[in-house]
Amino acid sequence: MGSDFRGETATYYAKYRRGYPPAAVDAIVEAFGLGVDDLVVDLGCGTGQLSVPLAARVRAVVGVDPEPDMLTLARRTGTEQAVTNVSWLLGADTDVPTLGRLLGERSVGAVTVALAIHWMDRDTLFPAIRPLLRPGGGIAVVTNGTPLWLQDAEWSRILRECLEAWTGASLAGACQTDEAGRRLNREALTSAGYRVAESSVEYHAELSIDQLIGGIFSAMSAEPPHSSTREEFAAQVRDALAGHQPMTEHVSVWLQFGHRD
Repeated sequence: MGSDFRGETATYYAKYRRGYPPAAVDAIVEAFGLGVDDLVVDLGCGTGQLSVPLAARVRAVVGVDPEPDMLTLARRTGTEQAVTNVSWLLGADTDVPTLGRLLGERSVGAVTVALAIHWMDRDTLFPAIRPLLRPGGGIAVVTNGTPLWLQDAEWSRILRECLEAWTGASLAGACQTDEAGRRLNREALTSAGYRVAESSVEYHAELSIDQLIGGIFSAMSAEPPHSSTREEFAAQVRDALAGHQPMTEHVSVWLQFGHRD
């Protein structure tokens, strides 16, 4: 798992990344029959967008992330929302065996991986999770669908042009949030012995220029990809999209469940 989401990137992540609609949280709870006696591990938890709402449905959540700045902001969010049953742990997907030793005899209802699976080694991770799970538990891999720069809208095409000019690279990839990425998840889950099921939650949301720019910066390394500053890039995007507001984003939340059975 990568860990270059420090500083400003973590701040943008906390402020501008969309949370998950109640229907997505409901789907995870229902898939594994989660309840007030369950422990959930949110692996690659970021700033707590999934950890915090899940905490209201289970006994406790362990949020794990390799970036200290992400965890600092996650703790702040939990405190602000008076959530007291989440523990924030510095670690990565490679630390799952160590986490199992820390848990001892305690089993886990579910392990969630939201918007982070492309940083992880699925073929190693999914088998390592199995010993942690209680009967009926499993893995929930959550991915958002089409990125901001690949939406079927004029504003998205303009954004992609600005990004490609800034980064000097083609941005045709979807960070494994597309069907090809989901196929990798299915194959790895099946190979590790899980029964796979899928669902999705889709909706449209109005997007402000600040949310658009903040969302882009939340996905970038702490080091800008070009000699021009973030502020200069933001100004270019504002100018380019001046006549294209309001903007509407099509949000798809894909949920892939690996059931231990």
